[in-house]
Amino acid sequence: MRTDVRFPTNGLNLAGHLYLPDNPSQSPVAAIVVGHPTTGVKEQCPALYATRLVEAGFAVLTFDAAHQGESEGLPRGLEDPFQRAEDFRAAVSHLTTRPEVDADRIGVMGVCGSGAYAPYAAQTDHRMKAVAGVSGTDVPSFFRGADPQGWQRMVANSGALRSAEAAGGPAATFAVLPDRADADTPAPTAEFVDYYKTPRGRHPRSTGDLVVRSADLLDQFDSFAEVAKIAPRPLLMIAGTEAVTRGFFEQAVADSPGNAELFLVEGATHVDLYDREPYMTSAVAKLVEFFGKHLGRG
Repeated sequence: MRTDVRFPTNGLNLAGHLYLPDNPSQSPVAAIVVGHPTTGVKEQCPALYATRLVEAGFAVLTFDAAHQGESEGLPRGLEDPFQRAEDFRAAVSHLTTRPEVDADRIGVMGVCGSGAYAPYAAQTDHRMKAVAGVSGTDVPSFFRGADPQGWQRMVANSGALRSAEAAGGPAATFAVLPDRADADTPAPTAEFVDYYKTPRGRHPRSTGDLVVRSADLLDQFDSFAEVAKIAPRPLLMIAGTEAVTRGFFEQAVADSPGNAELFLVEGATHVDLYDREPYMTSAVAKLVEFFGKHLGRG
C-alpha cells in the first residue's frame, strides 16, 4: 500500500511516498528511508527498491529532495548537499511520528548521490540504526574528476551568479547530460543517458538540470571524510564490480572501524544497480538480509 505524504525540512515541505506492507502488523514495523540519485526523483529507482523492500515486511519512505521533483524549494534544481542530508533527517523525523513504524528501528539507504548523502547524515543522526548505499557517489568528487578545470570555473563563478539572482535574475542552470549518446560519448556518461533519456528511466520531473551555483556548495562537501562516526552502527556499501564509482565505497569501507561491509555485484556497472536484472535482485537480497539482521521486520 502506497500513500502520498508531505513533511517539513528547514521551512520547506518535501513530497514523499510511504509504502506499508499489505498485511498490516499488530505492532509497529521496522522502516527504511530510500533517497534518489542526483537529478533523479522518487518515482524512478527508489520506487523499485521500495516495492521490493515493502514485500519483505519493511515500511519504506521515499521522497524528493528539496528544490527537486514535487518538493518545495527555489531555485528549482539546486543541489545543496547539506540540505540533502537534512532531508534524510527530516524523513526519519516523519517516520518517528507514524504509528505504523517502530521509531527505534529505522534505517536509511540511498542510490548514487543519496548513497553518499545518507551516510553523511547518519554520521551525527543516531536515530539511523542501519545505513546502506547503492552505487554511492561523492558528487563533487565525481564532477571534479570529469572536468577539473570546468568545475573550478563553476565554483569561481558561483558568487557572481548569486549576485545576479539577488538582483532579480533567474538562477542559471546547466544540463548534466546530453540528450543522446554517440560513439564519442564517454561510457560512464552514455550509461546515464541510457537511463535518464530513454523510456527505461525517463520521468518528466527528472529534468537533468542543476543550478550552476550548486558548485560552491558541493565544493565544500566531503561525503565520507568522517564516515567512521557511523560506528558502531552497521554500514553496508553495495557497488557493481564494473562501476566507475566503485572506489568511493571501497575507500569509505577502508576508513571505517570494522562496522562496514562492501558488497560487490559481479558484472554490474553503476547504473545497472538502478533497475537491471539480475543485478538489482542481488542488491535487494543483500539489503533485505542487512536490514533484517539489524532492524528486524514486522
